[in-house]
Amino acid sequence: MKVLRILASLILIAGVGLTGYALYMHAKAMLAGVLIRRAWEQSLQSGEARAPWAWADTHPVARLQIPRLEYDEIVLEGATPRTLAFGPARLLSGAGLGKPGNLLLAGHRTSWFRRLEAIVPGDRVQIAWMDSRRVALVERTYAVKIIRVVEPQDVALLAPTAEDALTLVTCYPFGRGPRSPQRYVIRASPLGPSHLTESPAAGSPAPESPAASLFHYLFFPGREKSTRHLHPLRVSSPRADQ
Repeated sequence: MKVLRILASLILIAGVGLTGYALYMHAKAMLAGVLIRRAWEQSLQSGEARAPWAWADTHPVARLQIPRLEYDEIVLEGATPRTLAFGPARLLSGAGLGKPGNLLLAGHRTSWFRRLEAIVPGDRVQIAWMDSRRVALVERTYAVKIIRVVEPQDVALLAPTAEDALTLVTCYPFGRGPRSPQRYVIRASPLGPSHLTESPAAGSPAPESPAASLFHYLFFPGREKSTRHLHPLRVSSPRADQ
């Protein structure tokens, strides 16, 4: 009986530990989202790329919206595994924002791109970014044309294109199953040219918020927080979400 009690206690401790870790990771992702959106708003005000936290090797570059799905997320630069943990991201192998060609965005099937399971042909997809001079916000609207489940080695829809296109990619099937052997690819075509939507007012960003301070204190103790500006990116090896 004593052995059984010890075993039961160990199982209980393990369960509590796993639950606590899951809650920790969820809270970390939620707070990161707050800081990423705040960095995006700061970049609109200042005209400078802003890292969401001091040690980040990425920064917000666009806002992605799918009105019918009530989807609204900030896109990060460089789809590395670490960046994808905090939000959808631009694959560096695709076209740049505002540049001709195939713009590629990746996101996790369990979180950032989970809602893409409900997307249908004809859905509108909107993406907004700062222009090359970083003085105005540019927006372009696309319509979904192709939805396809493919094998990982089938990269035809991710290849460069002569015409402008927006391609979203995630792993498949959706959900939290242990295996995601395929890729879910959505191709959208522009409904018209990009257009200016607003000219953000220049100004100094607000001081670090309580949420930012709490984020650093709880999840990244000891990290250097001396700078708020982004250093040159070192992101590479873009890959689809797994």
